[in-house]
Amino acid sequence: MSDAVITVILTQVATIMEQQIRQEVRLVSGVEKEVKKLKSAFESIKAVLVDAEKRQVKEESVKVWLEKLKDVSDDTEDVLSQWITANLKAEIEGPGSHSSPTRKVCSLITLPCLGCNRVALRRDIALKIKDINERLDVIATEKDRYKFNVVMGSPDRPKTTSFIVVQEVQGRDTDKNTLVRELLSSSHQEQGLNIVSIVGMGGIGKTTLAQVVYNCSDVIDHFERRMWVCVSDPFDEVRIAKAILEDVEGSAPYLFELETITRKIRNHVQRKKFLLVLDDVWTDDFRKWEQLLNSLSTGAAGSAILVTTRNERVAKVMGSRYNLPLGQLSGDDSWSLFKKIAFFERKEEECEELEGVGRKISDKCKGLPLTVKTIGSLMRFKNSLKDWHDALSSEFWELEEAEGLFPPLMLSYYDLPSTMKRCFSFCAIFPKDHVIEANDLIKLWMAQGYLSSTEMVEMEAIGQEYLQNLAMRSFFQDLQKDKDDRRILSVKMHDMVHDFAQYLTKNECCVIEVNNDLERKMESSHKRARHVTLIRSEDARFPNVANVEKFFTFWVQSFHDSPPIVSQLDRVEPELLRRLARVRVLDLSHNRLGELPREIGNLISLKYLNLSHNPFWELPANLCDLYNLQTLKLSACDHLRRLPRHIEKLVNLRHLEIDRTDSLKTLPKGIGNLKSLHTLSKFIIVRGNDRGDAACGLEDLNNLNNLRGCLRIEGLGYAANADEAKRAELQNKNHLSELQMDFSPAVQTGSQDEVIEALRLNENLQSLQISSYRGTKFPSWIMKLTNLQKLFLQDCQNCTYLPPLGRLPSLVTLHLEGMNTVKFLGLEFLGIDLNDNNTMNGEGMLVASSSSSEAKTAFPKLKKLKFSKMESWEVWNVISNDRELPDENFKIMPRLRCLKVSDCTNLQALPALLLQTTPLGKLRIHNCPLLQQLYKRETGEEWNKISHISKLRIS
Repeated sequence: MSDAVITVILTQVATIMEQQIRQEVRLVSGVEKEVKKLKSAFESIKAVLVDAEKRQVKEESVKVWLEKLKDVSDDTEDVLSQWITANLKAEIEGPGSHSSPTRKVCSLITLPCLGCNRVALRRDIALKIKDINERLDVIATEKDRYKFNVVMGSPDRPKTTSFIVVQEVQGRDTDKNTLVRELLSSSHQEQGLNIVSIVGMGGIGKTTLAQVVYNCSDVIDHFERRMWVCVSDPFDEVRIAKAILEDVEGSAPYLFELETITRKIRNHVQRKKFLLVLDDVWTDDFRKWEQLLNSLSTGAAGSAILVTTRNERVAKVMGSRYNLPLGQLSGDDSWSLFKKIAFFERKEEECEELEGVGRKISDKCKGLPLTVKTIGSLMRFKNSLKDWHDALSSEFWELEEAEGLFPPLMLSYYDLPSTMKRCFSFCAIFPKDHVIEANDLIKLWMAQGYLSSTEMVEMEAIGQEYLQNLAMRSFFQDLQKDKDDRRILSVKMHDMVHDFAQYLTKNECCVIEVNNDLERKMESSHKRARHVTLIRSEDARFPNVANVEKFFTFWVQSFHDSPPIVSQLDRVEPELLRRLARVRVLDLSHNRLGELPREIGNLISLKYLNLSHNPFWELPANLCDLYNLQTLKLSACDHLRRLPRHIEKLVNLRHLEIDRTDSLKTLPKGIGNLKSLHTLSKFIIVRGNDRGDAACGLEDLNNLNNLRGCLRIEGLGYAANADEAKRAELQNKNHLSELQMDFSPAVQTGSQDEVIEALRLNENLQSLQISSYRGTKFPSWIMKLTNLQKLFLQDCQNCTYLPPLGRLPSLVTLHLEGMNTVKFLGLEFLGIDLNDNNTMNGEGMLVASSSSSEAKTAFPKLKKLKFSKMESWEVWNVISNDRELPDENFKIMPRLRCLKVSDCTNLQALPALLLQTTPLGKLRIHNCPLLQQLYKRETGEEWNKISHISKLRIS
């Protein structure tokens, strides 16, 4: 891990040198020599780190030496970071306030972090670096005593390969059948809650087995309601009760009292047969369970709770009627699971060569499924027989830590490049069983300096690659991926893997529950902590912790929901922020904070600030002094009325998350200067007369060409004319994948046709939503979006004709809503003339088209089609008079799977050809009286045309 820190330091030195050259400023006298000495010392130490980190596992003195090195490395990184920030501040404030290079250097003095006056500054940096060099001299002398082997560089960056999906649970069929039988047993129907427990050591597969049972078809059919809650440690009754209620209601409840929550649970489960899985239970204090279990007793006879726990006493305290002791896998089952992973995509002759040593490695896993998966994932990347023998004979197998799981984790961990090691071990800051959002984790890695971009690859892309590789090596589990199965959206860590991460960082990362004993815990166990998570319960005061001066990460995790109840318990003391001088990551989300002290502006090292789900009305103006800030999260701050005016000073800001901020009606004009922005949740336009010099107009989008992901543009109804729209230069936003265009309010109705035509979009766009458009026709450019996969047209009430959307080659999902002037859909919707192979434009006029077979397919990739709230719509024809197709190559929606029609009260019928020739598997008709009568089950006149569809709902 120190290797990665040193890499950051050497990069910082290079940055400082480059800044000095760019500013044409000579280094302060004496500093240049010290910086060169510093660089040389770290390069010398870096060469032996690979050997040192492996030896620390068994040699305590080496471990102590590495801890000293880590301390001095952190201090060095901090000093250099302050120096870089000072130079950046000088550049930002620039000639406008400092007219000469000499005065730029003097501006370093004003930084609060340096705490020195103008006269002393020239010596301050030199003295700090000189002190660090003296500490490094001692460390270098000690290094020579250990006679470390010199290993230059680190292992090659792992190559990303395809994921392995091991669908079946190896060797657990008997256990599964036993559990299903116990949960469904009629002998327990009249005995109240039937509590069944799976008991076993960590990594044995308790949760996996519970998941298999939970998703078993017999279980699904037997219980009216199923709920899954991860309990974990520390135990919080309110959080657990909320989680159960959220599973039932589908959203987090705005409740704070346990009695209120349990009363709602009682009402939901009353007289219903339910199954509740309580996964990973640790607490054996029945008093903490009593009120919750009582609330579940109103369920119907036969309701059951399935508990997974490491502790048999927990099962006894909870009143379990049956305990399943989960044992180790047999040798054959271990080997079967191992080879599925380690031999994945290998040639047969290669598998035969490796089988002998592979079986021996499998035997060392001692029947623990998680161990087998971990070591199997490692060996999948090892191709030579020597590598396999090296893994078999590794000294790590001799470790006796954590029930046998640490040896394979050690093997996998030390096989990682140093940068990836650091990314993994940082995850010790998350509480156990925490769902880790992938994008958020990558931003946290960025803030700590673990990801470095190149000219070709962005930091965010490197972070996603690291995440993929760590997941493939079984450091993460429960992966949630996007619909294309390409990007990871969220992950979890098995609690044993989490234990391992905490073992690696036990003096550096800590997760602590906030209570009356907090200060003693911090003093006794965490004096050297750098990354701290404090878990705050509902009734705990916001912690004002001492000795936070060296924290790099400070996260106060709370479970408070909106709407907030602001009280004196929810207050950040200004003194706390004054002491957090070195913090890079500050997460204060979900803490019901109504005010943020202005001292936030002093945290010049801060790169990640999460203030989401707090009731702020406004933010301090000096938030804009955080020149290093990369990520600012303000999601669901629904009271927030404005952003700080001089936001353009945040020149390093890459991610500004302001979704679900309904009170935010304007954006400061400086946002248009933030050229590094990758994420901007929404862009708000205001009326020209109200804008002045402070608020954004549509043209302020023109410089934001690095925007990625989704952008929502609100207030397009205020756009004055086509010239203003052109200046937004949306066609240059070639990284955007999703765009939402909201044309409310309808202020400039007369010019909206011209405005939307001028808002020409980039052809890379994949998803488009147009809402509240008051023009009379859609733009011509919509048919040039050849990569568009999703299109949603909503409340475009003056458009009588639709574009020839059937010609969009990539369209997968189409939703039309509130198109109140559309009465007829026919050939113009498909975009093809059957007689002349011509396409039609949005006004029904013929346009020449290709004669290829592809041109004879309307909506070639469409899978989901939805119409809603189209009250004037009467007729839908896909060909004239429902005649047969004139050409066997001509097809209409050949991939359509789902059709939904709702609130279309005058629609007379669905096209018979569409119902009969498409692979339609789902049809939903809601509040369409004519259709409901026509397709009424068994008695409707056209029932026979839809009776073959497997999933039908007509209501």
